[in-house]
Amino acid sequence: MHGAGGDGTDGSDTTEGRTVAGSIAVLSGGISLEREVSLRSGGRVADALSDRGHQVTRVDVDPNLIRTLEEDHFDVAYLALHGSAGEDGTIQSLLELIGLPYTGPDVLASSIAWNKPIAQGLYGRHGLHVPDRVTLSQQAFREMGASAAVDRIADSLGSPLVVKPATGGSSLGLSIIQDATALPQAIVGAFSYAEVVLIERFVAGTEIAVTVLDGQALPAVEIQPKEGAYDFAARYTAGATEFHAPARLDPDVLAACEQAAVTAYTAIGARHLSRADMIVDASGTPWILEIDTCPGMTGTSLVPMAAAAAGLDVGELCERVLDLALCDRAGRPPEGDSR
Repeated sequence: MHGAGGDGTDGSDTTEGRTVAGSIAVLSGGISLEREVSLRSGGRVADALSDRGHQVTRVDVDPNLIRTLEEDHFDVAYLALHGSAGEDGTIQSLLELIGLPYTGPDVLASSIAWNKPIAQGLYGRHGLHVPDRVTLSQQAFREMGASAAVDRIADSLGSPLVVKPATGGSSLGLSIIQDATALPQAIVGAFSYAEVVLIERFVAGTEIAVTVLDGQALPAVEIQPKEGAYDFAARYTAGATEFHAPARLDPDVLAACEQAAVTAYTAIGARHLSRADMIVDASGTPWILEIDTCPGMTGTSLVPMAAAAAGLDVGELCERVLDLALCDRAGRPPEGDSR
């Protein structure tokens, strides 16, 4: 029966020093452009938790979601959702409404991280380096004459430029332009993915991802696409990108990257698990680009690589995140935490 708990309180039991949830709903899929990636993440999470003895049900996010979650009496939801509704605070709000604990950052942290311009402003206020940028809405571009001022953006930020949707993930809609004459077309292309576009000064350097687990940084992963940018194809096509975990950087630089990731995590009020994406320039300075509050767990995803570099397999990582969610619900520290 779903929802049977070992102590009758939070639907969980403790076996051999680890928390075993009574019944876990792994939420994935949905209707965003990242649906297929989400299904792959959800499948890997579900398999990993099942292999460690948990009672797991995969749940697709559809119009029957709330009814399914309530009728099946789940004890916790493990979020493996990517894209809108899964990372912008929407699903988090619904789960809080029905009283179901869930993994990952809460409503506020998710919604802040989802909006890249707002999040970058917050990171900057916390002393982190963020690229110079301009935010442009579709309404301003089409109805307020901003299209006539596009050349001023290039004059202000220089070139190359990075153009991307102000919300969303997996680098969908991202383009890097070398010539300002290509800027209008890049902006229009990004509007296909979001109503607001973020135009950033390009930062040359080494692309790094730092996973933060319960406030502690895992080893940084270095990302080296074989061709072009680290776009959607480079992210999810096996063999298209080389990864190094830990990253091949000076120890002091790696420490700065880890500290930047933890500072950004704290700035938005994240919890459980997040991934900070950054560029390290030639001087060793990390530039924060964004935080992913529900990072991928596929075979080419960065978080499992970071966990492996820290000595955690996927099952141990997922179980640790699950334990954090259950402990939040029970109001107690996770296993091994003296707080």
